[in-house]
Amino acid sequence: MSAPLILANLNSLPADDFVSLLAGIFEHSPWVAQAAAGQRPFEDVDALHAAMVSAVEAADFQVKLALIQAHPDLAGNAAVRGALTDESAREQAGAGLDQCSPTEFASLARLNEAYKHKFGFPFILAVRGHDRADVIRQLERRLALEPCREFDESLKQIYRIARFRLDDIVKAG
Repeated sequence: MSAPLILANLNSLPADDFVSLLAGIFEHSPWVAQAAAGQRPFEDVDALHAAMVSAVEAADFQVKLALIQAHPDLAGNAAVRGALTDESAREQAGAGLDQCSPTEFASLARLNEAYKHKFGFPFILAVRGHDRADVIRQLERRLALEPCREFDESLKQIYRIARFRLDDIVKAG
């Protein structure tokens, strides 16, 4: 991970540089940072996060669905191939998902497939603070939710992931 960005410096960057530095906050969705760029300066990280969340909330259903679908499966094929973004790889490793036993990996693969079949998008969990067993329990629990509720829960988890990522790279100043 590179040196933390200072919020005051981030506020003063040209829009393209701002977007480039924050493009990974929302997985494969630099449009969120682009939408927030025009709202600078931000007083604090809370305000930056709120602007980014507002951009997503203002988007139509298809754009939100594309944002959700841009996320990888937890301990899925992208992880096995080493094709995760740096952010996702760090987050999944932090939850121990890169250390799954064959039984855990098979369970996650089965649950991920059932989840995608039911909802049409990958299971998303802000895994920071969770371990492998927690992830499996959350996946099992959320499989029982209704699609509309799970769509909203997925966005809520994306917002949590974004906040963790912002806190990791942006410092006040």
